[in-house]
Amino acid sequence: MDHMVVVVATGKCGAPAASVIEGCADCATRVSFALVLPVIIIVGLKMGVFTPTEAGVVAAVYSIVISMFVYRELPLRELYAAFADAARTSAVVMLLVAAAAVSAWLITVANIPQQLVVLLDPLIGNQTLLLIVIMVLVIIVGTALDLTPTILILIPVLMPVVKAAGIDPVYFGVLFMINCAIGLITPPVGVVLNTVAGVGNVSMDEVTAGVWPFMLVQFIFMFLLVLFPQLVTVPAQFFH
Repeated sequence: MDHMVVVVATGKCGAPAASVIEGCADCATRVSFALVLPVIIIVGLKMGVFTPTEAGVVAAVYSIVISMFVYRELPLRELYAAFADAARTSAVVMLLVAAAAVSAWLITVANIPQQLVVLLDPLIGNQTLLLIVIMVLVIIVGTALDLTPTILILIPVLMPVVKAAGIDPVYFGVLFMINCAIGLITPPVGVVLNTVAGVGNVSMDEVTAGVWPFMLVQFIFMFLLVLFPQLVTVPAQFFH
């Protein structure tokens, strides 16, 4: 796309219209191979051809093939270095997931989920206050656990409380997943933060400093949904 902008700008400075059109067509042809990737992933997932995990493998293989044989930006001699880089990044992420699994086991053994139910029981009469407390709780847990352990531990515990308070499960699910997404970019675990830091070869401090404005927007958006449930429930009615 950047190349196309440059070509058009050059055309404004006096280049023949035919050359501008030819340049745009060439750029469109080149980027089309990359733009096919999200189409393959979405169509494959929608049609049940592969699972989300398998979609990652398909995307990786497609990217390697396109980079090597179409764009020719990944020579065969650099393939090993690319695999080694990917392995190091994956190792960092999997170590974090393993640490989160240990934390999840400790939380379960300490019987903390059941204690939370007892603490939340007095708030069942006030839906808004209950949701605010739950969101704060999930934020705190999300700083120490990965996405999957957070869901597996908290959802079975919180759903009975949510249903007893008369809160729409779909509405609660949307809030919970937004909160879990915030947890992915929240230190110290923050799997996404660690992945970005590893791929970009930058420190966690730099990544965290850059992500704060976006995290703040996510917090504001989430609590707006807590205060105004209609923002979720009304659009959801069109899908039932």
